[in-house]
Amino acid sequence: MKSLEKTRFDLMSLVEKDKVRFIELQFTDVAGMVKNLTIPAAELDASLVKGIWFDGSSIEGYARVAESDMYLMPDPSTFALIPWRPGNDTVARFICDVHTPDDQAFAGDPRAALIRALAAAGEMGLEYRTSPEMEFFLLRSGPGGEIIPPVPHDSAGYFDAPSDAVAEFRSLLMSTLASLSIPVEAMHHEVAGGQHEIDFLDSGALAAADNTITFRLALKAIAQRSGLYGTFMPKPIKGMSGSGMHVHQSLVYAATGADAFVDSGDPHGLSQIAKHFIAGQLAHAKGMCAILAPLVNSYKRLVTGYEAPVHISWARVNRGALIRVPRSVESGRARIELRCPDPSCNPYLAFAVMLAAGLDGIRRELPPVEATEENPYSIGVGNIDSNELLPASLEAAIRALEEDEVIRAALGPHIAQRLIESKRIEWEEFYTEVTPWELSKYLPNY
Repeated sequence: MKSLEKTRFDLMSLVEKDKVRFIELQFTDVAGMVKNLTIPAAELDASLVKGIWFDGSSIEGYARVAESDMYLMPDPSTFALIPWRPGNDTVARFICDVHTPDDQAFAGDPRAALIRALAAAGEMGLEYRTSPEMEFFLLRSGPGGEIIPPVPHDSAGYFDAPSDAVAEFRSLLMSTLASLSIPVEAMHHEVAGGQHEIDFLDSGALAAADNTITFRLALKAIAQRSGLYGTFMPKPIKGMSGSGMHVHQSLVYAATGADAFVDSGDPHGLSQIAKHFIAGQLAHAKGMCAILAPLVNSYKRLVTGYEAPVHISWARVNRGALIRVPRSVESGRARIELRCPDPSCNPYLAFAVMLAAGLDGIRRELPPVEATEENPYSIGVGNIDSNELLPASLEAAIRALEEDEVIRAALGPHIAQRLIESKRIEWEEFYTEVTPWELSKYLPNY
């Protein structure tokens, strides 16, 4: 259903055949929250030709009131029926690109940032492919629908068989994703109680980002229908593993489709291009962190002891490394896995900066450091150079972003400025908050 060759006639025929009454035009703000404009199906043809105008001044990270007029252009390849909508009315959706009145791509549109990064790879004859692994928690709601404090729906562990209720949830989720043509490899229970993971098959990075956004909507809706609450908060429960979004990445030559990362004669199976790409991501790991791990809460996950990466390193078997090189079961293919992103990130911006960092390594032919197969924390934290560690807080990550010209350029000046401003406000709100921990720790004694 997601063919790039769809014409307006094809789409109108599908809308008529499926008796679609309404169309949702979707896009994201800088934070990665999905925004939506609903139009009657009768307006679809006009929207495909000239777009739909909207006021961007109230969208997070978009525009000031004086420059608020912009319009949405539906991407025909993203047409899909929305299977979780209640009621008898059939609803379809398009993911849209945002344009300014002078018909230019809007500089604050996260999807446009990824498209620019992919174009830069295309100029080098390369295509960027990703496959995220999304972790999330399913929580039980209280009698009044409350979700605080968070209560996992079960106490199962890694790869445990699901209960009847969760088995039904999985079946509904997987069938929903199949109807949306989102390619799934597997789904399983994760380490923590109530925690699950779904792994997507490899696809072009733009489609992967679109699918990630769609999955987050689907998961929330289907969990609610099952009487559960789904959350992508990185660390919702103290003492339990956090939720990551490990991203498997590869580059292929656009002209031939051949894998640019593979070299069967190398000990790690990696080409020089792959090693330069790894070196670029390691060099910009700190600068990327505010985009890949964008919340105050993200840095409660990026701590030692829970298999989350802290050390800026790469390896094949060490799952504590920032970048891991999985053993590929496919002959002639290689991929690398970046392990610091979490599922609260904006996937368009995340993939854009990841690609920009890797391409910078290729352009400059950066050599990677030696692979670190031994867990660095087994030799003691005191022996680790602090320059080799990821930022320990959102505030530190913001500073690193401000200092990284390559990552800021990948975002573009508009997004970089708005993102830094909003994250500084978020940090200030957290930093000045008097928490329950402080009250219980200090109030009885001081």
